Amino acid sequence: MDKILEVKDLHVHYFSNRKTVRAINNLSLDMQRGRVLGLVGETGAGKTTLALSILNMIRAPQGKIISGSIRFDGKDILAMSKQELRELRGKDIAMIFQDPMTALNPVLTVGDQIAETIFKHEKVSKDEAWAKAEKMLETVGIPGARAKEYPHQFSGGMKQRVVIALSLACNPRLLLADEPTTALDVTIQAQVLDLMRHLIRTYNTSVLFITHSLGLVVENCDEVATMYAGEIVEYGTVEQVFGNPLHPYTRGLFGSLPDYSEGAARLRPIPGLMPDPTNLPRGCYFSPRCPHVMPLCEELHPTHTSMDGHLVKCHLYQENANVEQPI
Repeated sequence: MDKILEVKDLHVHYFSNRKTVRAINNLSLDMQRGRVLGLVGETGAGKTTLALSILNMIRAPQGKIISGSIRFDGKDILAMSKQELRELRGKDIAMIFQDPMTALNPVLTVGDQIAETIFKHEKVSKDEAWAKAEKMLETVGIPGARAKEYPHQFSGGMKQRVVIALSLACNPRLLLADEPTTALDVTIQAQVLDLMRHLIRTYNTSVLFITHSLGLVVENCDEVATMYAGEIVEYGTVEQVFGNPLHPYTRGLFGSLPDYSEGAARLRPIPGLMPDPTNLPRGCYFSPRCPHVMPLCEELHPTHTSMDGHLVKCHLYQENANVEQPI
């Protein structure tokens, strides 16, 4: 398949109070054109930082992309000028931000903000841009007449719908959706997901779908990547990962979900907490919480192993470990 995004050996750090937060650690990830990749993991795993890195929006001096490469459609995003990035953002790559309160300008009407994006990236008049802005609002369930209102006049869920309309206004080739349905009720959530699916079918849009909901991943994604402590620990198709999860962390995520078919009385949460990103373990980052931990895990960081195209970063699956796979 044709790759639209290639992230290779990415390291992103944040600097604060004489400490270095290692947010992204040697992360590599490919996305295919017209496919939906679900990115799952606990809060603090680095999912949003990855999305911001793809847009080259890590803010200095607090944050910095230390090393690695990010290529979109063959072009190096990290080498682009400010003008090239302005042309890229909003048109070719758009992002649905998790917090609509900080994504919208409080002193401009929502219609002005959407129309400005359309006018900047498409060859249309201001009147045509405004008409399309109203249409985009209606697409996400907001009357077009409300385009003249300001963000503070909308509820939290409606602000999120405005952000979604803003992100989809120019039919981006790559959509970074950071928890796009968190603040929405189930009816609007279904409408938004239908709109995303329409984009994929009509414009061959690729979507990086960041979510905590494994149910939404099953329903909407083609591939899924599990992220832990700033790295991808498992990657495969939805059928591979959900049918046969390999990494102990992925298995732990599934174990934290209620299983009504077995009538289980209690959930099985993953013990412990994610490691401090300023002081990551020497070996496998998951080793302090892993039920299958070995001495090797505490000393040596694992590399990716391919199981018929199903990637996993765990010593249990590497030949030199010489142990049985977990059941």
